Amino acid sequence: MTRPPPSAGSHAVVALAITLVATLAGCVTPGAPASVSDAFDKPAERNLLLGLRAYDEAQYPEAERALGEALRLQPATARDRATAHKTLAFIYCTSGRAAECEAAFRAARAADPAFSLNKAEAGHPVWGPVYEQSRR
Repeated sequence: MTRPPPSAGSHAVVALAITLVATLAGCVTPGAPASVSDAFDKPAERNLLLGLRAYDEAQYPEAERALGEALRLQPATARDRATAHKTLAFIYCTSGRAAECEAAFRAARAADPAFSLNKAEAGHPVWGPVYEQSRR
């Protein structure tokens, strides 16, 4: 399977962790720091993190399972739901499932209207054209 540049997945995990910490900040006592480990107390967010990690490690079947479970459990933020759909789209496209890939990009946009791929992702030769098709 074709993968994005190595830093793309790592950045997604870091961005997700930051988003989770910011989200959880509203759930803790004022002045107390939020912790990424708090995300592991939330099944949807835990599965999202596990799915992104598996994707980053090229464990695509495990990533697909964890991301699907995360979506079933509904992550708290629209951005997290869009991230799960986007990563599934990458998996679908690289495994020759173009229709599922396009549907996952559409689901990402439905989950978060602000969703878009960054320049490197949008220019990817495997999923870039499918992403463009999903925008029509």
